[in-house]
Amino acid sequence: MYHHQLDTFIRVADAGSFSRAAEALYISSTAVMKQIDRLEEALGVQLFVRTPRGLTLTNAGKSYYQDAKYMIQYAQDAQTRAKNAMQEDGNILRIGTSLMTPHQFLMDLWPQIHAKLPDLKFQIVNFENTPENAREILANLGQNIDIVAGIFDETMLHLRACAAYELNRQPLCCAVSIYHPLAQKERLTIQDLYGQDLMLMKRDWSKYVDALRDELWRDHPQIHIVDFSFYNVEVFNQCENNGALLMAVPIWQSVHPLLKILPVEWEHDIPFGLLHAPEPSPTVRKFLNVLSEIC
Repeated sequence: MYHHQLDTFIRVADAGSFSRAAEALYISSTAVMKQIDRLEEALGVQLFVRTPRGLTLTNAGKSYYQDAKYMIQYAQDAQTRAKNAMQEDGNILRIGTSLMTPHQFLMDLWPQIHAKLPDLKFQIVNFENTPENAREILANLGQNIDIVAGIFDETMLHLRACAAYELNRQPLCCAVSIYHPLAQKERLTIQDLYGQDLMLMKRDWSKYVDALRDELWRDHPQIHIVDFSFYNVEVFNQCENNGALLMAVPIWQSVHPLLKILPVEWEHDIPFGLLHAPEPSPTVRKFLNVLSEIC
């Protein structure tokens, strides 16, 4: 279990004052201040700048705020998983899912899977798509989550210490706002991208994306490439709000209701499949074997 000081810290950061946080927590302002003082002392950093107008997070506080929310959520999820583990059912396949790691295609295949593995049960485990979660979950597949669907390449598998079963190749496409003039098209040419901002994941994230980047830099300098560091819902919001184009794959079509994912006339794709532990459990092995027969 995580320490209750994390809850207090989150409340204070969100409220911007000790007194408002105390009201929400039904304790005194003095008690809240003491908890924050003890937390700062234990961490050895200052979390808040105290001013007459209220509280603001320091840089250390902003960093700890993100991690604290992750620790709270992870502890709560761990408790749920521990309770589920008491069932001791070896035929449960735990599927991690988030906005960027869809599972619906497995639900569509369920009748065929069930016909071959009638005792298998799916357990959907939702998680927030953050860099911290991605590192933690992929490095520990088989412990709390058995498989996660997603795009990948060999470098990512090596860095995350996991393996993958490739289902198909997803063409690299462009997501655009439904209000963007290009949204009227069913397919884009490379020339359609001239003068546009194209959002691409930073270099060394995937060799497949880097190959596209290098081709555009070499042959199509009229396209303005904008780097970003991690796929999450904010990146999709930025694409929609700024009228930019975002590299995406068809499996993400339902991530943002105001974006349309369009194919582009280039020859670039990326592997898509199920990420799993390097040494999968017998249940995962059986599932992958059946999936290979179906697909």
